[in-house]
This record gives sequence, C-alpha cells and structure tokens, in this order.
Amino acid sequence: MSREFILFGVQFPTLLPLFFAGIAVLLLFNALAGRLGFYRQVWHPALMRLCVFVIIFGGAIIWLYQP
Repeated sequence: MSREFILFGVQFPTLLPLFFAGIAVLLLFNALAGRLGFYRQVWHPALMRLCVFVIIFGGAIIWLYQP
C-alpha cells in the first residue's frame, strides 16, 4: 500500500485522512459522553479527550499499517 496519495496534483500523507477521521470519531464520542454525563466522573475532561483521540488515531494507524 502506498504511504501517500495524490489529490489534484498535491501529494498528501495517508495519515492526514486518518487524523480527520479520528477527529470525527472523537466528536461523536464527545457528544455521547456528554449526554451520558461521563465527563462529570472524570478528573480532567480535556486530558481525557486527548487520551481518547490518541487511542483512536493510534488504533487506526496500527490497523492500516500492519504487515
């Protein structure tokens, strides 16, 4: 699999769409967690959001780039 893709003559790394997909999944998680009151149980909500994003993004990278 190619590590880059070309869009309108501009070369982009494959991680760029994974990053935006991770943000979209994080937004869905934030909406769900906010409705369920999950962030009231967490000590530092912003740090929790960052950790969830790293888990989502890292999981997508591992899933895509596994041999």
